[in-house]
Amino acid sequence: MSARLDQLDLRPSVGLAARVAASAQVTTSRMSPDIDEWLAAKRRQPFENTLIPLDELTEPGGWLFAPGTGNLEHYSGRFFSVEGLHVRANHGRVREWSQPILVQRDIAILGIIAKEFDGVLHFLLQAKMEPGNLGLVQLSPTVQATSSNYTQVHRGRRAAYVEYFTEPGRGRVVVDILQSEQGAWFHLKRNRNVVVEVTEDVPEHEDFCWLTLGQIRRLLRQPNVINMDARTALGFLPFTGPDGGEVLGAAPWEVGDPAGLHSMTEILSWFTGRKSEYELATRLVPLDSVTGWHRDAYRISPRHEGVHGGNFSIVGVRVHADTREVHSWKQPLLAPHGLGLAGLVVRRIRGRLHALVRAEALPGYRDTVEIGPTVRFMMTDYPGTPPDHRPEYLDYLLSAPEGVVRYDVVQSEEGGRFHHAETRYLVVEAGEEFPLQVPPDFAWITVEQLLALQRHSYYLGIEARTLLLCLNSL
Repeated sequence: MSARLDQLDLRPSVGLAARVAASAQVTTSRMSPDIDEWLAAKRRQPFENTLIPLDELTEPGGWLFAPGTGNLEHYSGRFFSVEGLHVRANHGRVREWSQPILVQRDIAILGIIAKEFDGVLHFLLQAKMEPGNLGLVQLSPTVQATSSNYTQVHRGRRAAYVEYFTEPGRGRVVVDILQSEQGAWFHLKRNRNVVVEVTEDVPEHEDFCWLTLGQIRRLLRQPNVINMDARTALGFLPFTGPDGGEVLGAAPWEVGDPAGLHSMTEILSWFTGRKSEYELATRLVPLDSVTGWHRDAYRISPRHEGVHGGNFSIVGVRVHADTREVHSWKQPLLAPHGLGLAGLVVRRIRGRLHALVRAEALPGYRDTVEIGPTVRFMMTDYPGTPPDHRPEYLDYLLSAPEGVVRYDVVQSEEGGRFHHAETRYLVVEAGEEFPLQVPPDFAWITVEQLLALQRHSYYLGIEARTLLLCLNSL
């Protein structure tokens, strides 16, 4: 989508933020179905999602293990591929390794249509079946599609409502930001997060519903309902800060200087310093050359537990869903070996809520380092990880008493590329006894400052962005 200046929302950001805040207070709407019953009915549809041998993927018009590399690719050369990645680092206990990684060069649209009804801002979400979803159907953006999808490389139907994001003049663009996804599993992946506000009538569709932000916030307190792509797109809306101050729409260096523990200039200097400190030399290599991994009939997996970067496998699935643009297909998925944890410590400093975040270097990031939560960890690794090798603050988060836990919900990651990938999103509020002095990779940043940074590409990783939205849902 190419936005013209006359499409951009140039109204004062405080006006939009106030409308977003008003929508967040409305928890019922005549425009919405009984969302729990509606979603349950969508999940009862006759979908198929069956794990299959990898060789069943390789059929005419489907996938193939490319001669000479062993890379798992689609015959069209589009969608995505499974390739090998070789990594050398100047930090950490393991300085060199190789692993499979998902390579998707298409930039996907994660687009949400917004519209006012009865003076309240609503958002059009889709009950979308994805083969890797827990419960199969979750609420996704209005449009969640790669360019391969919406240009119909799959020879299926055109994605509903995609014209609102590909044709100029269909609405006012209020959010339009390129952001990364999981840097441990994707190579240089990025998506276009777009929110377009319209005033015209929008055609109805049985698999879509209008929800207020208040209704969406309630659903964020339930596991596996609001999918990852909806969470990331919604997270860019101009929320007012937790202390009532409007922060979005300003440049990062204009926000938070007087009230935060650190000025925005200091934060940007810290972030630049961490990016300068860490080196990750990465190169794509043939999948057949990845050491420490093997392929059997059903999966590509690490030869033994503890292989660095080896907390997942590559599997194949056969899918049938009449609600999708193509009714039947087969594809590979990345299947994590258990539950992930994304934990965030927050604390009041000078009366303002700060989050303890970490500069995290991952091999799939475009610029090596992005800001992540306090802790990101695969819990299946916990029993075999000695206490002195565990991430800083992991045990603090896991042992936090119930009274200081502000958010604790398991959410799914992207079901179109991952099979049953779940992350426990945990927010713990620390008291004044928690130290302000933290290791060099960590920084205390106000929620307002994080919201401002989020409006720019490649500052906050996907887990930090989800946690920020969940924190705003409280």
